[in-house]
Amino acid sequence: MINTTYIIGVGLIGGSLAIDIKKQRPDCTIYGIDTNVQHINEALELGIIDEKAAIEDIRAADLVILATPVDTAVILLPMLLDSISDFGLIVDVGSTKSNICKIVALHPKRRNFLAMHPIAGTEFSGPKAAIANLFQKKTNIICEIEKTAATLQEKALNLFATIGMRMRYMHPESHDKHIAYMSHLSHISAFMLGKTVIEKEKNERDIFDMAGSGFESTVRLAKSSPAMWTPIFKQNKDNVIETLQEYISNLSRFKALLENDDFEGVYKEMDETNYIKTILGGIR
Repeated sequence: MINTTYIIGVGLIGGSLAIDIKKQRPDCTIYGIDTNVQHINEALELGIIDEKAAIEDIRAADLVILATPVDTAVILLPMLLDSISDFGLIVDVGSTKSNICKIVALHPKRRNFLAMHPIAGTEFSGPKAAIANLFQKKTNIICEIEKTAATLQEKALNLFATIGMRMRYMHPESHDKHIAYMSHLSHISAFMLGKTVIEKEKNERDIFDMAGSGFESTVRLAKSSPAMWTPIFKQNKDNVIETLQEYISNLSRFKALLENDDFEGVYKEMDETNYIKTILGGIR
């Protein structure tokens, strides 16, 4: 039974998990830990957490959710494992998995850690961004499940299933390669599209007035936190560079088709890509 949950990093993901866990387990006490005093106070005021806590308090935890930026997570995790009881479990929710799995591969309490990545979120950050039911029908990638104690993983996975997640199991390196294409590249694209428009359209009113729904939805991810995403790109650098090379190649090809007035080729490129509707339609 999970009676005490400690959230380290009470932002969008950590806060949303806290809301959903409390909904499913009303008797579970949710503790919040965050270096940002404003965030921890907001989380208390909003009722996302029940009490403030400190890192050293996790000795009493049934579950610890590590929801910090990934560069902080790899520093904190070994120290947290040093402190966790034999009956406590630490999970992380970071967007990169190879580094964090390697950093604790030989830790004597490796069995008390579960590496996971819930594929959910918005472009907003902080406790005020936390929402209920964020994880409904969302995939939760689990890595190296065999290295986590069976009784601990069962408790956690049952909890995450009750808040709506569907589990998928993947090797850390495979996860990082796939997520570079499916998430990291789209964020870079949004940031660079936003940068291009800001640099060329000097009049902010023009941007506001002429931004249609297509531009707004495409550039939405450019509102995301650079403090969170820079460490992700750093940790997954090789995979991100590979995806960028392929993306740039496709952009260059499309540009060449336009330059050569090959609009049959332009049509063919878009028509073939329309198949993405079938793929995405099948997973909703």
